[in-house]
Amino acid sequence: MSAFQLNARLEGDSLFITDLALCTVRLMKDASYPWLLLVPRQNDLIELIDLSPADRHLLMDEIAAASKALQTVTNCEKLNVGALGNQVSQLHVHVIARFQTDAAWPGPIWGAVPAKPYKDKAAEHLIAKLRQAFSTA
Repeated sequence: MSAFQLNARLEGDSLFITDLALCTVRLMKDASYPWLLLVPRQNDLIELIDLSPADRHLLMDEIAAASKALQTVTNCEKLNVGALGNQVSQLHVHVIARFQTDAAWPGPIWGAVPAKPYKDKAAEHLIAKLRQAFSTA
């Protein structure tokens, strides 16, 4: 079995938070929305159905854990969860905290506004809070 390879675009567009049993969890580099990516650490996955039944169940548990962590840290009004893969085919799941005041509300976030970089140490602070939330889940 070869070592897990994260798609270069996913890696470049996000920051590492933690590894769960199945997925690596990453923060998207877009301060417009607190936005997590969960990427199963298995190569050659494109669709959810490419996972074994046990891993599909584990993925759902990890999506729930990521959702709870993001909700706890951000106190968001809504969570959006999706696995699209139109731009990057490697299986990954988006978990996005949404607010009625965000730049895209109530529509989808994709293409609404250009990505806004985190200022100063804001990403580091958010990552630290998320790590804490994951560790107490």
